[in-house]
This record gives sequence, C-alpha cells and structure tokens, in this order.
Amino acid sequence: MLTASDVTDVLREISPLLRGGWIQKIQQPTDRTLVLDVRVPGQTHRLLISCQADAARLHITTQSPVNPPTPPPFCQFLRAHFQGARIDDIRQIGNDRIVELQLTGREGTHAIVCELIGKKANILVLDAEHRVLRDINRQHRLAGQIYALPSQCNTAPDTAPSRFASTVGGMLPVSEAIDAYYREQEATQTIDRIKEERLRVLKKTLKKEQRLIEAWRNDLSRATAYRDYARYGELIKANLGAIKKGTDHIEMTDYFDDRLPSITIPLDPMNSAQGNMDDYFRKHRKYLAAERELRPRIERAEHGMEGLRQELKRIEQGTWTPPAVLPARLNATTSKGHLTTDQRRGPFRRFTSTDGLPIFVGRNARENDELTFGLAKSDDLWLHARGTPGSHVVVRLGKGLDPPPETLRDAAMLALLYSDLKKSGKGDVIYTRRKWVKKAKGQALGAVVVTQDKSLYVSLEKDRLEALRRRGT
Repeated sequence: MLTASDVTDVLREISPLLRGGWIQKIQQPTDRTLVLDVRVPGQTHRLLISCQADAARLHITTQSPVNPPTPPPFCQFLRAHFQGARIDDIRQIGNDRIVELQLTGREGTHAIVCELIGKKANILVLDAEHRVLRDINRQHRLAGQIYALPSQCNTAPDTAPSRFASTVGGMLPVSEAIDAYYREQEATQTIDRIKEERLRVLKKTLKKEQRLIEAWRNDLSRATAYRDYARYGELIKANLGAIKKGTDHIEMTDYFDDRLPSITIPLDPMNSAQGNMDDYFRKHRKYLAAERELRPRIERAEHGMEGLRQELKRIEQGTWTPPAVLPARLNATTSKGHLTTDQRRGPFRRFTSTDGLPIFVGRNARENDELTFGLAKSDDLWLHARGTPGSHVVVRLGKGLDPPPETLRDAAMLALLYSDLKKSGKGDVIYTRRKWVKKAKGQALGAVVVTQDKSLYVSLEKDRLEALRRRGT
C-alpha cells in the first residue's frame, strides 16, 4: 500500500490535472476499487482509487478496467449522484494516507474521502455537512454520522522518503511508477493463484488416479486366479460324458502336464457338465481380457502419474512456472482409464486467458455441440454472442471458482470475434455456468436453451486479441 509520502507525491502530480475536471464515467471493477474517468480540456484522465487491504492506493492509470456485468450498489449510487460532477479540489488530509475529493454536482457540494490505510481502508461519500451517506465497505452504522478521521490518523509530517518519487521519465512519473508496481504485483498474485489451483488439481488428480490404479490391480489380481481355467475347461470337455449333474468335483488325469498327475476340479452341482465347462472358459476369457486391458492401462496411468508427481515436486520446491499455454484441467481418466488432458479431446480452437485459464472455442455446429455437451463440465463458464449465430466458448474453471475479470473479458471477446457481430466490432455476450445450458429439442445441432445468464457488453480490442492469438493453439 502507499505510504503518506507516496500519497503526497502522487497528489502533487495529479491534483493540478484533475482540479476543475468533470467526472465523465464511474466504474467499480472490484468490490473495493473505483475508477473515475475525469474530463479536462483536451484530455481524459483515469483515476484509480483502491482500498484493497494489501494494495490501497490512488493514482492515474492507463489500464481499461474489466467491470462486472451489473454495477455494484455503491457504483450505482455514485453514478446516480456524481456522474457529471466537477472536482473542485483533491487534497491530502492530516499528512496521512487520506485523500478528499471535493465535488460540485447537480445536488450541490459533496466529498469523497479515500482512507488508504491498510485493512481498514475505505471510500466514503459525504454530504455538504460532512455526514456519511454511503461507504464502499457497506458499514451501515456510519450512515448519517458526522465524518471523523480514523483514530490512527497521523497529523505530523511523514519524513519517510517516497518509494516512487525518484522515478524519472514520463508525463506522470509517480503515477506511472505506482501503476506499474501494482500491475506487476497483481501479475505475481495471478501466477500464485494459478500455482495454488494447479497444486490443488494435481493433488486431487493424483489421489483419484491412485485409487483407480489400486482398483485395477485388485481386478487384475482376482482375474489372475482364472489363469489355468482354460486347461480345466478342456479337461472337462474331454470328460463330459463322465460328469453327472449334481457332482461337486471330478478327479482326472491332467494331460497338459508331462508328469500326468491326477487333478481334482471343483464343479457347480447345480450346473450341467456343459455349463461347468462353459463357466471355466468364460472365466479364463475374463483373465485374458484383464491381462490385455488392465496391465497396459495401469502402466499408462503410472507413467502419467510420474509426470504429475514431478510437476507437483517443482511447485513445492518453487521451481515451477506456468508454461506459455497451460494444460487444461485434468480429467480423472478416459473411458479406458488412462490419464488424459482436455487438449486430447476435440479439434476446438484453444486459447489461454490473461490469468492462465484454458478457453475453448467451437468452429462449427458440430464442435459447438461437442464442446458444450461433451467437454465442458457443469461449473465451467459458457459464453455466446447474444442473438446471433456464433461459436460456443467455454472457460475451464475449478468447482466453486468465479472467473477472474480479465478472463471473462478475454472469453467474451472471443465469443464476439467468432460470431456474426464481428463486423460491427461490438455487442452483448451472454455468459452462464455450463449447467444452465440445455440442448434445444427439435432444433439444429448446436442450438441451445440458456437460463440464469448474464450479459457483458464488449468491443473488440486489437491488443487483447493479439495477446490471445499468441497464446492460442
């Protein structure tokens, strides 16, 4: 988070730019981050205010935020009351990490106070009497109270040097340095999240695969007991006439052994001689099938598990880095039981999102159907351009996980790109969990019925699409 000296330096830089500007646009990309587009003559500046506990800050940014499809209540309140308001002043309070934006709008004068103080960071809206109207943390007990500075507010000047003041270059060097610093920090956190998710998937897959291998070994062990049953069947076959129904065993010479020993073969007294013979042959075929299928299956699974163990070891030792194109989340097994990944299924277009998550795009109606109803899991994200023919898009997600905003934007842009809205370059994209997508009965292949969907308005962005293409396969 910023220090008081950092706040002083960034305000010294941006206050002259923003003072007298008009708030053109208000966005809330995350639960505790605001972005204000401030219009000044000849230019628009994008002011980012964050009260995230480990990243509380305020600065100018050049990044375009990825917003939720429905603005949060706090954002709706700000839009209703302060869109179009003028910023009369922006100043630091108490030589601390508290910044006040003084505004004049159609409802008179108000203030937005940004408390950039770690875990208790907050953004509050005050009326002309400095009474709290709303705050981003939704502390309803504050509503109607006269605003008071936090108890830990520092009134003495901060003598600690700013981390960003020495940055040289650029029109807004302090803001640019802060923006770059937190972008890098967020990128690191994204990689950490990818590692954590990959670690969880690996452990779960290894545990599940180990149980499966043990079950196959048990099946193989049981089937091995039938190894000699073909010989027993042949001996019974040679003595069919001597076996009467109700006999529970038969003694005979084992002609398959050079020593010609006497052998006792158990029989089912409820079964005929022919039935006993058929039963022995059937169990021997089961043994042969187990040898033919289970042993190679176990070997393939063990080989696959060794690769996963090595990857797990690299993660735990800190030597693992996400590849340029991360493999999609592992399925447990194929129908034949060996380890596989989603890349082996289907010829879909494949991309990797900004956050490292796999994105699959159907090329035609058949692929759309196979992608949605074959590859996709119930908790995966499903997207499609609204009201127009186009590709089905699926983002592989872990159970219970929400798509990161950048991943949602990436997938929505691909849904728009591979649809009839491509020519216009903009439009609505609907998205939902795969479990809310059903086949449309009696309709063409790939036609679906979608429930509980949301929508996101996107425009094609050249840089984002180019980055996705570089990560595509």
